[in-house]
Amino acid sequence: MTTDATPAPSTTPTGSVGSRFVTAIAQRDKESLRALLAHNVDFKGLTPKKFWEGSNPDEVLETVFDNWFEEQDHIDEVVQSDQGEDVGDVKRIGYRFRITTPDGPHLVEQQAYYYEYDDQILYLRVVCSGYRPTE
Repeated sequence: MTTDATPAPSTTPTGSVGSRFVTAIAQRDKESLRALLAHNVDFKGLTPKKFWEGSNPDEVLETVFDNWFEEQDHIDEVVQSDQGEDVGDVKRIGYRFRITTPDGPHLVEQQAYYYEYDDQILYLRVVCSGYRPTE
């Protein structure tokens, strides 16, 4: 069967949830990141010195923007972003940022595992390399 119908334009944001997650962090876009997180998100993160957790978007935003990537830390570029293969119903994205801090240039790599439903992240696990000096 053929049809001449034209599909309605999509109102879904472009890119995967994972790629939009990385972009929101890199651009310090709190509202975009908040919109990606379910109101009851199950978040846990591991950095070289601390274990982090949260159960709502505000707690995730506080961790990401007030602790991991503070105001004085400038994310210069996304050096690499790799949407890996799914692990069952969990998706994975790895990303590496070039960052300039008051201490100089650094690389930071994170791996995020997430479960999404209805274009939002319900379950999020992030493992971080820490800030690695590049000079």
